[in-house]
Amino acid sequence: MKQKIIKPLEGKKTTNKDKRYSKIELKGSNIDSNWNLSKNKIVLIGTSTGGPSALQTVLSGLPEKIAASIVIVQHMPSGFTKSLANRLNSLTNITVKEAENGEVLQNGTAYITPGGCHLRIKQSGRKILVELDHITKSFTHCPSVDLMFASASNLLEYGKIAVVMTGMGSDGSKGLITLKKTGHVKAIAESKESCIVYGMPKAAIATELIDDIVNVEHIAKTILKYL
Repeated sequence: MKQKIIKPLEGKKTTNKDKRYSKIELKGSNIDSNWNLSKNKIVLIGTSTGGPSALQTVLSGLPEKIAASIVIVQHMPSGFTKSLANRLNSLTNITVKEAENGEVLQNGTAYITPGGCHLRIKQSGRKILVELDHITKSFTHCPSVDLMFASASNLLEYGKIAVVMTGMGSDGSKGLITLKKTGHVKAIAESKESCIVYGMPKAAIATELIDDIVNVEHIAKTILKYL
């Protein structure tokens, strides 16, 4: 078994000024009636500033044989994501790797988008494939959470669990809107109390499409309740 080292993030104080977005809500085991627990699932995670530590916390809470593949966009320049993947792979029970173009997604594996390129998720028959894109320039961030989320909206036979964690800006909120239009999506946002930077989760919450707002140490548990 891999060594498991978790560095908890310290909570931040809530201010009245931003009370709407500071609510922490860990829902119970009740699942909406339209959420099919037997359906194939994929977990989609977007994060930026503070993301490496948050990812360690979340991925460390997932079992080795989790019944879903996990696709991650972490805002990082080219050359840094491979070392991040290797480090997280050594600290968690699941397999963590840098995504490769054309590979088939497997349950129990987390794929980190390489820095400096975009990632799209495509279905080919019953297989889900990774497509890396070094050409598209129309997004503020590369890799882009918005683009990754939007590409997953085409997986009509899959339940999507979208997670937006600590990070500056609003990347992920537009993609979340596209995802939710497919109707079979659960969205989780990291709470203000545990974020290093409360930009991306705040923007996602502002769409009013988030199902759970939880501290980072509860995100893994929240993901698992939908599997």
